[in-house]
Amino acid sequence: MNFALYPWIQRIKAWKHDWEKPFLEGTDDLVFKNTPKDIAHVLKVMGEERGARFEFECYDIGHLTMLKHFVDRGAVKAPFYIQFVFGVLGGMAPEPDTLVLLKRTADRLFGADYLFSVLAAGRAQVPMATMAATMGGHVRVGLEDNLYIAKGKLAESNAEQVRLIRGIVEGLGREVASPQDVRAMLGLKGR
Repeated sequence: MNFALYPWIQRIKAWKHDWEKPFLEGTDDLVFKNTPKDIAHVLKVMGEERGARFEFECYDIGHLTMLKHFVDRGAVKAPFYIQFVFGVLGGMAPEPDTLVLLKRTADRLFGADYLFSVLAAGRAQVPMATMAATMGGHVRVGLEDNLYIAKGKLAESNAEQVRLIRGIVEGLGREVASPQDVRAMLGLKGR
């Protein structure tokens, strides 16, 4: 898929490092390569041979179809964790209707064999995470995806964003999972 970050250049007024602007400019010719052959290799070497568990990032609805293909081949075992990724040019725009479609599609393809989370880059981070929480999903926030805590206000840390979304999630009546809870939900071997 295309993975274009170059539109962000227009938003940045002052660069901190010499590499930043050329890196972003170069994304007008960036393809995020992830062929079935590549996926099969990673699943075999990292999953089957080394016991790694995966987060399956889905930037578009077709990525769910590809995941189903590998589930049907026996290369992916339940429970598995899907991260719906929004806000990267070349993938899905952060729109509520799209999240509803993804969830319905995943339910149809995988039944109860999966957990999901939402990652939305930029200003849609908190609204999309909140929507995911209302749909029974999990959330991801942090400075990697959004530098702001509110419109025009830079976040001081990842922790500040986590506190914000934790308050929202708990306000919805959901409980925040502990690290031990997450290991159990995902079938991880432990620390």
